[in-house]
Formats: sequence, C-alpha cells, structure tokens
Amino acid sequence: MEEQTIKILNKFAASFGLLVLGLLVFFAAYIVYQFKFLDQQNINQITVSGEGKVYVKPDIALVNLGVTTTGLTTADVIKKNTEKMNAVIKAVKDAGVEEKDIKTTNYSLSPLYNYTEAAGRVFQGYTLDQSIEVKIRDFAKVGDILQQAVAKGANLTNNLQFTIENPEQFKQEARANAVEQAKEKAKNLAEASGIVLGRLVNINESFYPYPLYERAIGLGGGVMESAPSIQSGQTEITVTINLTYRVK
Repeated sequence: MEEQTIKILNKFAASFGLLVLGLLVFFAAYIVYQFKFLDQQNINQITVSGEGKVYVKPDIALVNLGVTTTGLTTADVIKKNTEKMNAVIKAVKDAGVEEKDIKTTNYSLSPLYNYTEAAGRVFQGYTLDQSIEVKIRDFAKVGDILQQAVAKGANLTNNLQFTIENPEQFKQEARANAVEQAKEKAKNLAEASGIVLGRLVNINESFYPYPLYERAIGLGGGVMESAPSIQSGQTEITVTINLTYRVK
C-alpha cells in the first residue's frame, strides 16, 4: 500500500513538473514574440512634431491676496484674521470685482514655535494664513485694487499674472498651425529619405499658455503708498502636435 502511494506521488510530481516547464516555455516564447513585435512596430513607424503659436492680448488678471495673523490663542488669531480678510474682500468688491471672481485658495491655522539652543522648541502662539484669488477684468483697476487691499490689511500679495479666460478658440488656431507644420515636416522627411508614408496611426497634443509678462509682488506687511503701474503685455499660446505614421 505504501509503495503504491509513493508511485502515485511520483507520477503527480512528474506531471506537475511538466506542467510548470510547459508554462515557462510558453511565457518565454510570448515575451520573445512581444519584443520582436514591438521592435517591428518601431521600425515601421516615424513620428514628427509641429508647433503652433498664437499671441493674444490677455483678458483677465489673476492675483493672490492674503492675510497672515499671529497671536497667543486660536480664538484671537481667527478673530483678527477674519476681520482683516473681510475688510480686504469688501475693498476688492467696492473696486468693482464681482463675488463670483473671488475664490478662497488657502486657510491654514498652525502652532508657532521658536527654536533656541538653550530651551529647544518654545511655543509662541498660533499663525493663520488665509488667501483669496481675485480675477480682475478691468486692467485699469489692477493697481488700485492692490493698493486698497494692502490698505485694508493684506500682507501677502503675489502671483499677479495676465492670462486668457477662454483660450479654446486660440488653441484651435495654434493647433491647426502645429498640424500643418508636422505634416509638412513628414512630407519633407519622406522625400529626403525615400520612404513612403502610410496611414496616420497616432496623434498626441500638448498645450501651454505662456504669459509673456508676469509680475509678482511680495509686500511683507509693508504699505503701498501709491497704486503701481501694471502692464498686461501678451500671452503666448503654444500647441505641440506629434504625428505618428506607418512606413510602407
């Protein structure tokens, strides 16, 4: 009985070993095939790129206005910060900015510590940072809005930039230019190398709005005595197109 059991186990082990060996051979063959297939795919394709640019006058200005407040208790910090930020928001609205164009982007309350060699980490109170992003449509008011915001307590003012609110129509123009350039490049490449282009198999696009003028202002709690002169400049909209063709 014991001898018969051993024979059965040996047969099972042999069958299992053959199965594992077969699976290893199958996967090895599959991997080799995939590598050859990918190599063949790469050999029979070419990719060309084209770039289209459009220069546009910006129609909105974006600026971040913030208030940072420190104090010994959270209640005191929140109260003071809220009063200042409400005053800043009111000043922005009074200057003609609609509520839909004001968005809170940061509200961060955290403990404040000071580090010394003698005492190590010493608790100093709390700090609260609150920021809003303001969308300004009338560029003539940009400088005045900044001045009024600072006068009402904004001590963090940065990332002033001019951009396009709805860039899609300009993207279409830049895209058309990029595709035309890529097609012309593919045609010239084929003529120069003697290859014959087949069908188009892939299109890839990337889009970048580049502000050609951007101004950042760090006030550090200072006072803006007069409204700054702000120039909007132009925005460069760039679309890059990659076209992949089969090669006959």
